[in-house]
Amino acid sequence: MENGETTAEAASRETHEEAGARIIIDAPFSMVSIAHINQVHLFYRGRLASAEHSAGDESLEVALLQPEEIPWEEIAFRSVTHCLERFLTDAAQGHFGFHETALPPLGRAS
Repeated sequence: MENGETTAEAASRETHEEAGARIIIDAPFSMVSIAHINQVHLFYRGRLASAEHSAGDESLEVALLQPEEIPWEEIAFRSVTHCLERFLTDAAQGHFGFHETALPPLGRAS
């Protein structure tokens, strides 16, 4: 987040910076505490405002994928994997909730 920015504004800005996409935020979706590295990752559920998207300065590649095309082994952050798994489960059930979890260090049970 930048100074003077809400979490939703930060999510929208980061999405544009990293994926060249403009979004419409629907609702907070997932909060992942990662205490061992002093971070909290907050994810919002939203929609593309237009089909435009492109790799930004911090991204090598950006693509829109169907769930079966997600390259799970290439996802860099466990919090993103966790969030995507919850999103797909909620979508299959036809309703979205808010998910909160904590991720322990790798190799340690939660």
